[in-house]
Amino acid sequence: MASKTIFEKIRDEEIPARIIHETETTLAFLDAHPLARGHTLVVPKEPYEHLQDLPADLSADLFETVHELTPTIEEAVDADGTTIGINNGEAAGQEVPHVHVHMIPRFEGDDSGPIHAIALDSPDLSEAELDEIAAAIDA
Repeated sequence: MASKTIFEKIRDEEIPARIIHETETTLAFLDAHPLARGHTLVVPKEPYEHLQDLPADLSADLFETVHELTPTIEEAVDADGTTIGINNGEAAGQEVPHVHVHMIPRFEGDDSGPIHAIALDSPDLSEAELDEIAAAIDA
């Protein structure tokens, strides 16, 4: 049996966390190493490593929790907005192999930049390359 992730240990109350919201299927708690005041993680209670591994109903529950908490967190810390993101896979920066949504309150003048700032070397794609990618993705 694989060892538990830190999120499973939080769920099972084996390690402490500042839990701010819980549903039957999701758990939300303050990030132990916050990027901003109110930085919250929302996780499914059951361990799924990648977003695409989540069953559709659990994905809906996860994003419903994010939807519900966004204005609550913004009000609690007087934020001007929120950056919401998922590091899906090790190459994307995922450190814990358990899906988790980062909810990072943002403040005017915080100089953190938009989510586009993570791509330091953006590709210069031709129209043909964009068409090829769009066709490959088209579901």
